[in-house]
Amino acid sequence: MAEINPKLQQLQDAILQGNIPQMVLSTISLALEMRASDIHIEPMEARVRLRYRIDGVLRQIVEYPLNIHPAVISRIKIMSNLKIDEQRMPQDGRSTVTTKDGREMDLRVSTLPTVRGEKVVMRIQDKSRRIPDLPELGIQGSALKSFEAALDLPNGIILTTGPTGSGKTTTMYSALSRLNIVDYNIMTIEDPVEIQMDGLNQSQVHHEINYTFANGLRTALRQDPDIIMVGEIRDRETIDIAIEASLTGHQVFSTIHTNSAVETLTRIMNMGVPSYLIASSVELIMAQRLVRRICQACKRPTQPPPELMDLVKKALSNLHSTEEIEPEKLKELVFYESPGCPECDGVGYKGRVGLYEIMVMNNEIRRMLLQGAASMDIEKTAIKTGMVTLEQIGIIKALKGETDLNEVYKVAKKTEEY
Repeated sequence: MAEINPKLQQLQDAILQGNIPQMVLSTISLALEMRASDIHIEPMEARVRLRYRIDGVLRQIVEYPLNIHPAVISRIKIMSNLKIDEQRMPQDGRSTVTTKDGREMDLRVSTLPTVRGEKVVMRIQDKSRRIPDLPELGIQGSALKSFEAALDLPNGIILTTGPTGSGKTTTMYSALSRLNIVDYNIMTIEDPVEIQMDGLNQSQVHHEINYTFANGLRTALRQDPDIIMVGEIRDRETIDIAIEASLTGHQVFSTIHTNSAVETLTRIMNMGVPSYLIASSVELIMAQRLVRRICQACKRPTQPPPELMDLVKKALSNLHSTEEIEPEKLKELVFYESPGCPECDGVGYKGRVGLYEIMVMNNEIRRMLLQGAASMDIEKTAIKTGMVTLEQIGIIKALKGETDLNEVYKVAKKTEEY
């Protein structure tokens, strides 16, 4: 029989004893140990379930009786300075917790009234966690070279795009940690400041007092900056000031919500920005996703179904970069799977790895942009000039035994014939 985790045992004991403070602390402690990013506490019809988001997927941990739920909610509200008596309105708060083993964490707490009672989600930000360097995140080969070259540029906009929770903020901080030297004044405007880093001047927007990204960016330009990081480009005003900053000799980092590197150009043009301004200011666009890493302890070779192999061959036929993987592996096409073992709690996955699609704004792409070319044609040119798509880099990582094809096709769209 598998041995029970001592912290899980502690949590179960606290539930049985009705020890609410211990229960909340054990919940957070266990979440940290299991590498969870979020804690979900959800009242159901006859019980309350506790789930953790681990490697991007929710897993149920324990259940507890409904009658102690109000006390649990009150305890969490006290920790994060929320109103205990307000149960009809959603609330947001923050808390800093130090676990018994001395790890300090920021918790972002969100409460939501539901028909069964209040639901709570806690986002965990481990302050003791080191920011990984770019290759550790999974940026490799020609993509890494292109990104490092962009970091050396004196000015221009570097954009990271992807859905919520795809690791955009971590990538930007990883880049900033390389640039974080005493010679540079680095300003950041964020909502909220997720990772505090020494050497950076970090400012948090407050929409209720009209301190927005645009206002913060305008103020940052008066603070004699060399490098500016804007948490997110949401509107025309913010992109206009970002472009102005890049054209006046500053390096600007930001994120934007689109599905691929090429679609980002369309999105900025839809905001009303003229193509000549995009062509002269944007230097690099990176689309990214996170996929689960297959367990290295129990991985074994596998043969994917024929229809999946057809997709793979079609995607690799467009691969113009030769730096990502050895040619022999492209001939053999050996993929891997993990059936699950004690090391990965029987899930088959442990940890996550990033997929990165990097489009460098070279002169050919700029010319096409100015001529009003369709995004499909721009994408075709970007691939011919060395861009590796999310699908291609996902397949390459699957060939290297880092992930599997199911994970890749959850996040990457399939190659279409041009």
